[in-house]
Amino acid sequence: MNSFASRLPGYAAVRWVDTTGSTNADLLADTTAPAYTVLIAGAQSSGRGRLGRPWASPPGTQSIMSVLLRPSPAEMDQLGTIPLAAGLAVLDAARAVSGVGAGQGPELKWPNDVLWQGRKLCGILAEAAGFPEDPRVVLGLGVNVSLTREQLPVAHATSLALEGVAVTAEDMTVAVLTSLRSRLEQWSRGDRTLMDDYRRECITIGRPVRVETATGDLHGTVTDVAPDGRIDLLTDTGERHLIAAGDVTHLRRTDTSY
Repeated sequence: MNSFASRLPGYAAVRWVDTTGSTNADLLADTTAPAYTVLIAGAQSSGRGRLGRPWASPPGTQSIMSVLLRPSPAEMDQLGTIPLAAGLAVLDAARAVSGVGAGQGPELKWPNDVLWQGRKLCGILAEAAGFPEDPRVVLGLGVNVSLTREQLPVAHATSLALEGVAVTAEDMTVAVLTSLRSRLEQWSRGDRTLMDDYRRECITIGRPVRVETATGDLHGTVTDVAPDGRIDLLTDTGERHLIAAGDVTHLRRTDTSY
């Protein structure tokens, strides 16, 4: 099945496989594929999210895809915002297929978690290889489309079907990749409106949070997202930290996580 190619004219190559271990691993291993090659799978057995978390996919229940980027020298300084652009693209797509507007339904949590009613709708993982001689970045996305509650990978996940949105995995894949191509064009040309849009949508800004970092936990309020994608955290002790990577938990004012 590869009806995708005709529906995604902005990509160099669009490939479909029934099942694979990991679309990211497959694309990373293909050193000759051109930029904007897409690999779509009906199911994958060894998908991974951030921090190595497993991302399972019963056949036909998720939109599973990876996109290969070959960053130019001019783009190297903005690699940190690729995952943020991806999260924004999934948010765009979720709104498009569900028909809901801003402030309803899906929300965006830093860096790229798309949530619905506080539950995670997708997994996004960017991986790199070939640096510095042949830099390649593969962006993997998995969106829960028709998973039942029993099939959810974790208790705090959800699917479009569980939120009352009827869409096929193929149509959702096309919606995500169409939005992603547009957002990556903004990213490639250094368009400031990309991060303006991101800040407008990111519900982490202004929230009290706990950030789990490699050197320990930090508590404070996120005041902004920097142009390079890092969160600007004002800690409860009055210190400021720009954080590029960490697990963020939103806290209520009573410090109860959610």
